[in-house]
Amino acid sequence: MSEKHIGKVIQVIGPVLDIQFKDGELPELLNAIEIDNHGQKLVVEVAQLTGDNVARCIAMSSTDGLVRGTDAVDTGESIKVPVGDQCLGRVFNLLGEPVDNKPAPAPEEVKLTAEEKAMVDAFAQKIDITDSSVVLQYGAAAQKNIAGFSENTLNSVRTKDLGEVGQALSSLVVELKGFGKEEEKGVFGFFKKKRNELEAMKVAYTKAEANVDKIVQVLENHQVTLMKDIAMLDQMYDLNTKYYKELTMYILAGKKRLAQVRENELEQLRRKAAETGAQEDAQAYNDLANMCSRFEKKIHDLELTRMISIQMGPQTRLIQNNDSLMLEKIQSSLVNTIPLWKSQMVLSLGLEHSRQATAAQSAVTNMTNELLQKNADMLKMGTIETAKEAERSVVDIQTLQHTNQQLISTLDEVMKIQQDGAQKRREAEVELGRIEGELKQKLLELRG
Repeated sequence: MSEKHIGKVIQVIGPVLDIQFKDGELPELLNAIEIDNHGQKLVVEVAQLTGDNVARCIAMSSTDGLVRGTDAVDTGESIKVPVGDQCLGRVFNLLGEPVDNKPAPAPEEVKLTAEEKAMVDAFAQKIDITDSSVVLQYGAAAQKNIAGFSENTLNSVRTKDLGEVGQALSSLVVELKGFGKEEEKGVFGFFKKKRNELEAMKVAYTKAEANVDKIVQVLENHQVTLMKDIAMLDQMYDLNTKYYKELTMYILAGKKRLAQVRENELEQLRRKAAETGAQEDAQAYNDLANMCSRFEKKIHDLELTRMISIQMGPQTRLIQNNDSLMLEKIQSSLVNTIPLWKSQMVLSLGLEHSRQATAAQSAVTNMTNELLQKNADMLKMGTIETAKEAERSVVDIQTLQHTNQQLISTLDEVMKIQQDGAQKRREAEVELGRIEGELKQKLLELRG
């Protein structure tokens, strides 16, 4: 175990206090520091490093009576609190200490069944701490499983390129906006074209529909991939739970065996060495003590690995949730937005045909009226036809324009949500990489 660094309290302002350490011994942020305040243990948390080897800390309990110059011991780790079913209905303070006059729970054994606890006890008796190879390889397989799982999860974030989904949705928005740009304000705006523009409109619609169909194919492919990924992440979560329990059993068995060896074999060797004064007895005691220290460090390494496993649970669910949100948006686009837009295109073409038919009929009517005006006897009929033409209603396409704008707005929202999801995934990737690097660095430091 590494030596704990000791600093001195140099300033106390209510719950805030400054602690100065020696060069090279400054604690990490969020480290827990213990202070003996007149027989009462005071725990503070490092909140800021202010320079000159000074750590500004926040006290977790009252600082009454604390004076400058008091020793402060860096624990080298953050504040830990118990979790699990045994904590239900219990009352704890900020440090995870029970304040309900009941004994503190044993967090390692919370999730183990009676059968699993019996397996731990049986396995503990088989551990040979005196065997260097046993100590070296203890729990190594479980550590390797966790390391592999962590790497696979991180790779899942790195390699999962949902950017293609975003590009597809963006392309869909472009197609819809391109369609909308052909519209002009006003009741007759969309249809203000020459006769020969009907064919041009058909060509534009055909091109847009082909592009939309390609986008649909891309989205459908991603939909299948996301569904498979969600199912895979469920399996990964269950596998991580299995690895976590396996590590927990290794840690419990190791601690039980270590306590037994120190209480029995090590103590017997110490007494024998003290009684005989023989060099070989002292050496035997020292060898076993060193093996116990090595084994204790190994158990600590397993606890660090287990922390990685604990973190991977919510991280896996985060990735899975992002995939589910994207899957829902794709499904909404496929079953709602795109079919409605295609219906709108068909409606627009139908309205254009009606407009041209109306224009042709109007031309015939006008010619008839000119001929009938030459005949006095047909003046009444011409007047009636002119009145009918003047009162003839036209097709109002404001509803069409409104529908198209609403669809565009919907897809803009979808694209924004996708962009937000992409940002969350990038943040998750960065955070996962940072956590992985931080833990690996800590493991290297501990091994050093």
